Amino acid sequence: PGHGVMTGKRGHRRDPDHNADSGIRGIQFRRIFEKNRDTERGRNSSRERFAVYATWQGACGSKPSEQHKDKVQMFFDPLYFVFMIPGLVFMLWAQSKVKGNYAKYSKVRNSLGVTGAQAARRVLDRQGLNNVQIEQIPGELSDHYDPRSRVLRLSQGVYAVPSIAAIGIAAHEAGHAIQHAKAYTPLTLRTSMVPVVNLGSNFGFMVLFAGLLLQQQGLAWIGVALFALSTVFALMTLPVEFDATRRAKEALVQIGIVDSGVAGGEESKGVARVLDAAAWTYIAGFAASLLTLLYYVMMVMGMRNRD
Repeated sequence: PGHGVMTGKRGHRRDPDHNADSGIRGIQFRRIFEKNRDTERGRNSSRERFAVYATWQGACGSKPSEQHKDKVQMFFDPLYFVFMIPGLVFMLWAQSKVKGNYAKYSKVRNSLGVTGAQAARRVLDRQGLNNVQIEQIPGELSDHYDPRSRVLRLSQGVYAVPSIAAIGIAAHEAGHAIQHAKAYTPLTLRTSMVPVVNLGSNFGFMVLFAGLLLQQQGLAWIGVALFALSTVFALMTLPVEFDATRRAKEALVQIGIVDSGVAGGEESKGVARVLDAAAWTYIAGFAASLLTLLYYVMMVMGMRNRD
């Protein structure tokens, strides 16, 4: 829900409810961005209609009359672009950063020739998680950890590939398994929000638009509050992903797959660049959700000022 922050090529795909129930999405570089992008596309047409209507209300203080219908079609709220364009640009930048780093380091073989599956297995075993299974799934960058079945699933480009990118991604997913086993608090809190976040993401905008259409400010604020749940969820995702990345970097050094960066550290730096680039997609998703929320808040506050 809200995410943000994106589906990838067809492979082992999990539906939104599965993702929500699992509470753990993992890296899913391209999937994450493209899912947010597709979601934004789906909402944009509704937001544009909403922006036209809200602008009419701000300019005229009443619903558009029959004689002004043509004017309404031509009148558009410039604030819509002010709030939406920065988020879109941010997401595009994050996507390019992910693609560039993944493309670069997926071609660089790690010195030990360790595959993504082997790296994940070593990270998990060191934490005593021998019961977590590792499976290969079709698709590209569809990697994820499924806590319900306690299975870590790695894409074809990660599972059997001995690249720097592969071991970084696999270790990140193993980090989510470690979070689950240790009941990591931010992950637990985020998972507990899933039911209400699903409700908010499905009905928030509809309630908001109904409030604006009927000139019911209270109803509009309920819609804003429902939508805000998705923004909060996107915010809660950040510490979960950052912590998984931290665990991955530390684990790869501890088990001796990459150096610590003291003597050169080229492999460590490569892993860091891949994982840090992925983190920007989550930040961009949160930023886009926050900007959308602020836009809605301004529209509803405009109703109050007119009253």
